[in-house]
Amino acid sequence: MSLPRIAIDAMGGDIGVRVMIDGAAEARRHHDRFKFLLVGDEARIRTALEAHPNLREASEILHCEDVVGGDEKPTQALRRAKTTSMGLAVNAVKRGDAGAAVSAGNTGALMAMSKLALRTMPGIDRPALAALLPTLGDNDVVMLDLGANTECDARNLVQFAIMGAAYSRIVTGREAPRVRLLNIGTEEMKGTDQLQVAAAQLRAATGLAMTFDGYIEADKINRGEVDVVVSDGFSGNIALKAIEGAARFVTDLLRNAFTSSLRSKIGFLVSRPATELLKHHLDPNNHNGAVFLGLNGVVVKSHGSASAGGVANAVMVAARLLEEDLTQRIAADMAALGEDRLREAK
Repeated sequence: MSLPRIAIDAMGGDIGVRVMIDGAAEARRHHDRFKFLLVGDEARIRTALEAHPNLREASEILHCEDVVGGDEKPTQALRRAKTTSMGLAVNAVKRGDAGAAVSAGNTGALMAMSKLALRTMPGIDRPALAALLPTLGDNDVVMLDLGANTECDARNLVQFAIMGAAYSRIVTGREAPRVRLLNIGTEEMKGTDQLQVAAAQLRAATGLAMTFDGYIEADKINRGEVDVVVSDGFSGNIALKAIEGAARFVTDLLRNAFTSSLRSKIGFLVSRPATELLKHHLDPNNHNGAVFLGLNGVVVKSHGSASAGGVANAVMVAARLLEEDLTQRIAADMAALGEDRLREAK
């Protein structure tokens, strides 16, 4: 069975057309059933495609010269949704010309365009930005929301838990992913009123394909003890940036330590296999591809500074969600919880 094609915003991101095309080509080499709609400046795309004949034969180009700026306000970007590469890629999903869209452009603009064009699924109030983070366990952890919604009520948090669990079942294979709410402590009385109401709602729910076990603190996110961490977008984005900063700190500290003396350089040569494994595990390109969950379509956000390998990972995330029909999984779980119970979560 051939996959629905994936629309690539070839103009988005810090590096631009070359890395987006190289990334799509790398994904195509791993999965030759992929088809693409490449949106952006046709001349630049064709030049980048010269090195990738296998991608060229599987792609169609939609010419567009207008680009959403990295510092552009979402409200401004929305006015140009019909003329920018990002807007046209998202609208291709809306029209059914593509099954998913991938962009490395402005996150706020991508969220605004995606929400306006695709709308939220029935029973979902707000989409959430979800990403995979590395852990000490066998599987990555799904974390959401990572910045799409700075303020969330209990109803939103319950919906995020359902969406995150559906996503986790795809990437981990667990039938009942372990779900927890991010909080300042694990005791039941800790946290805001909205967190406590959401926790009570999830504990009382039956028929959901998840295991809910209360709260988790930020220092346990990467321990491998949980499959889904749910938060409002403000707290989630801070936690994510802190984790990414800590990872960079560790790698920089090791680099400085191993170059401080001749003995240290010799020690580096001895320990190089272990340090290379650590570097691979902490490299954000290996976990690239955040997903806007809760929309009537698949939209994946790549890091703006992602390498070709990172872009390839984002493209493969989009394809996997199409193969596994993520939106249908979320719809089924929402139906299992029931609209009346969600109202009680307020």
